[in-house]
Amino acid sequence: MSAPRTIPSPTVEAGAIAASAQPGIRMTGRQKLVLTLLLGAQFMIAVDFSILNVALPVVGRGLGFSLADLQWIATAFALAAAGFTLLFGRVADIVGRKRMFLGGMAVLGASSLLGGLATSPEVLLCARVLQGLATAAVTPAGLALLTTAFKEGPLRERALGLNGALMSAGFTAGAVLGGLLTDLLSWRWAFFINAPVALLVLVLAPSVITDSRPDERPRLDIPGAVTVTGGLLALVHGLTQAGETGWTTPTTLASLLAGVALLVAFWFVEKRVATPLVPVRILRRRSVIWGNATGLIAFVTETSLVFLLTLYLQEVLGYSPLATGFAFGVLGLGTVIGGTLGGRAVGRCGTRTTIVVGGIVQAAATLTLVALGTSGAWIWLLLAATFIGGIGNMLMIVGFMVTATSGLPDNEQGLATGLATMTQQVGITMGIPVMSAVAAARMTSLGDTGPTGVLSGVTVAILVNSALVLMGSLLAGALLGTRRRAGAPGR
Repeated sequence: MSAPRTIPSPTVEAGAIAASAQPGIRMTGRQKLVLTLLLGAQFMIAVDFSILNVALPVVGRGLGFSLADLQWIATAFALAAAGFTLLFGRVADIVGRKRMFLGGMAVLGASSLLGGLATSPEVLLCARVLQGLATAAVTPAGLALLTTAFKEGPLRERALGLNGALMSAGFTAGAVLGGLLTDLLSWRWAFFINAPVALLVLVLAPSVITDSRPDERPRLDIPGAVTVTGGLLALVHGLTQAGETGWTTPTTLASLLAGVALLVAFWFVEKRVATPLVPVRILRRRSVIWGNATGLIAFVTETSLVFLLTLYLQEVLGYSPLATGFAFGVLGLGTVIGGTLGGRAVGRCGTRTTIVVGGIVQAAATLTLVALGTSGAWIWLLLAATFIGGIGNMLMIVGFMVTATSGLPDNEQGLATGLATMTQQVGITMGIPVMSAVAAARMTSLGDTGPTGVLSGVTVAILVNSALVLMGSLLAGALLGTRRRAGAPGR
């Protein structure tokens, strides 16, 4: 892993050594306030990814969605969030991260109110698209503000660890909160709850957050923006369709092929334009490539594992959606612990070791789940394994975030965090259809969609999940390079 020659900032590993040599470094009061504000916004974004999942049948009955169209409540959000993240991350570098962050929070609050007041499927889907666009603006801008508020080293590692912990905990909290609000009040409160949080951030942020952007504003790379946004939209659409209709249907294949073609075109566009959306030199950096590869694997495996275990809990053990959400509370606790440990692990051991150890822990914990059976007593294995696996997964995610955003100047932090956020959101979208296809193939081969068949399909998919995270983390660890002394030259 290397640092650019043009800036004096140390490598991630050098920062790790500095962290261990300076244990007394503390955040200032203003930094703590900035951190609290930005983490609160990111937590709310993470909750939005999952808060409606357990409420989808209720939403569908309330607004007249057909069963086949329910998936679009989630897909509309995912398409906008994943498709526009990279573009908005770069726009934030140009117009200002603070302005993009505040604008996205305003749209998020307004679209949440619109969703809560929706009286037709069309209005609700419009609100979900706007929520996705707001997420695509807020997440990379917020992360860029976070990384520029904390210079490379122990404080940034600690901040990114807390950010990762709250982001992952937010996915779990969303499932629990969605079940509670739907059962006790109405599904509409899954939208309304965002409004006061967004308003609080909009009131406090202008006087607390310091903006950062380049002195000279480069032109926006329109051809690059069109090809990468179109490619991501097509790719995410194809992945979501694969989970619903299969991998070989014409619409799935057409979307996936179009996505790949547009992303290949994006690469060639970036090699030729004067002011590229993503400079090719950044895409060639080992830390960017393998840092984001690690993040993709971490999000693909953990979010798909939640899906597989949801099938197990509801279809095999007969849990209700609310009980299922509470069962994943243990996973959320594990991710919070992993996030708080992640920054320290990076500081003491470096990113490579943190990623490899986290991946091995997650893979081993996931592998134990192949022993799950049809008795309710197996819930204790599930709780223990998801708790330990959550810690390992979060170590990988913190290592990914530190790696993917280090060694770059502040004026490219929006781009780096945009790439990292895009990786996160594509991983979240990709994991479920991939593992769903594995489980469905097993059930089809058995000709059994009852509890026994579901358990068999889930078991095979868990084996694939465990192997994927183990191979991915070991490969990333091998290719990220070795730890160097502070001040050693980059490669």
